Amino acid sequence: MIKVLFVCHGNICRSVMAEMMMKHLIKDEKENWEIYSTATSREEIGCGIYPDAYEELHRHGIYVSSHRANQITRQMYDTYDYIVCMDANNVRNVKRMFGITEDPKLFRLLDITSLKRDISDPWYSGDFEKTYEDLSVGLRVLIDRIHKGEL
Repeated sequence: MIKVLFVCHGNICRSVMAEMMMKHLIKDEKENWEIYSTATSREEIGCGIYPDAYEELHRHGIYVSSHRANQITRQMYDTYDYIVCMDANNVRNVKRMFGITEDPKLFRLLDITSLKRDISDPWYSGDFEKTYEDLSVGLRVLIDRIHKGEL
């Protein structure tokens, strides 16, 4: 079982978009994967996916299952094989929360691509299409590198 945890600030936009998109991309082999998303912040706990994020996924034919924002726990960190963050602040916050200095399973999604940058937060930018495009690139590389054993 391959376990991937996506992390952003509030778990209502980027990380939940990544979770739903990843589940869509690996649907033919879903029994081999556990995909989930979470937040570093407690601000949105219990909230559903942000409506504009939902609409962007729906526009691309991606099913959105029931979701309620939650905060990462130490148990989650220890359980998942890959802790995939949306931006450098998420990585920094996870490290600080759990006293981690370096861990190869903790990384920013676009760092494994040629883009090597943050995925901007569409809650602030309003550009959900750009977030979707960035996630599409990152997730395809993530799946490919996991399949090849490169991560």
